[in-house]
Amino acid sequence: MKFITEEESAALVTQEMAYAAAREALCAVVEDAVLFPAVLAHGTAPTNRFSIKSASTGSFAGLKVGSFWPGNPEIGLPRHNSVILLFDQRIGRVEWVIEAGKVNAYRTAAADAVAADVLARPDASVLAVFGAGNQALFECLAISRIRPITQVLVVARDEAKGREFVAALEAEGLKATLADAQGACERADIIVTATPARAPLFEAEWVRLGTHVASMGSDAAGKQELPPALFERAALFCDYPAQAVVMGDLQHFTGDRSRITALGDVLLGRAEGRTSPDQITVFDSSGIALQDLTIARSLITAWERENA
Repeated sequence: MKFITEEESAALVTQEMAYAAAREALCAVVEDAVLFPAVLAHGTAPTNRFSIKSASTGSFAGLKVGSFWPGNPEIGLPRHNSVILLFDQRIGRVEWVIEAGKVNAYRTAAADAVAADVLARPDASVLAVFGAGNQALFECLAISRIRPITQVLVVARDEAKGREFVAALEAEGLKATLADAQGACERADIIVTATPARAPLFEAEWVRLGTHVASMGSDAAGKQELPPALFERAALFCDYPAQAVVMGDLQHFTGDRSRITALGDVLLGRAEGRTSPDQITVFDSSGIALQDLTIARSLITAWERENA
C-alpha cells in the first residue's frame, strides 16, 4: 500500500489538474462509470458527520471518506477532511491511500467551474457567493479562471467573517464587497452557494433572467440552499441525477425529474446546455466520488514523477 500525505497532495494539486479531472469524471458518469449509494453517518456526537462515496469504471475503483467536524476551528483545524482509497484491481487490496483535504476543496470548486464554463453566459462578470468559509474562496478562484469576473458580492451571516473573506478575495486580486442576499442576487450574473444551510438562502424572484446558479453545499439529505420555486423558472443540471435527487438540492424539486440533465451529457454534446441569454440555469453538485477518484489518479502520476 502506498500513501500520499495531506501535505504532499496539497503541494501537488493545481487548478488545472482539478478542472481536467472534474470534467473527465462528469463525462464518465454518463458513460462507463458505476456510482454506488452513499453512506451517511455521524460520530459519537451527532453533529460530527461523515460520508462514504464509492464508484468504479472499467479501469479503476475506490472510495472517498469525507468528514465534517464543525467544532474543529476552535482547535485550529479545518471543519472538512477527506481521504481517498484506490483498489488494486487484480487482488482487491487497497493500493493507494491519499489524504485529500485541500484537494477536496479544489475538486469541488472545479466541478462548479466546469458547469459554469458551459452554462454561464460568456460575458458573466458579477459573481455572488453565499458563504464565507474555506470552500467559498476556492469557488470564487475557480470561477474567476473561466469567466471575466470583475466583482464578487459576498453574502455572509457573520459580518466579521464576511469582511475577512472580502480581504482574502482582494488578496487574490478579486474586487469584492459585502452585500445583502437580495441585492447580491439582483446584480449577479453567477450565484454560487457554498454553505451547510438547511433552508433556502434567497427568494426565487430575486434571481434575474440570464443568471447561472450553482448549489455546491447541499450534499446530504435535509440540506437545502436554493428556493424550490427557482427550479420552475430554470433549466436544471447536476453531476449525477440519481444522487442529486436524494442528497443534492434537487431533493426538494417536486416537478418532472426528466427535466434534470446530467452535465456530462452536455459536455459530450448529447444534450443542450444554455439555450438563450435570458435563460436561468441551475447546477446542483451533490459531490460524486468519481471526481475524487479521477483527481487521485492525477495526483498519483504527479507524485510518482516527483519520487522517481
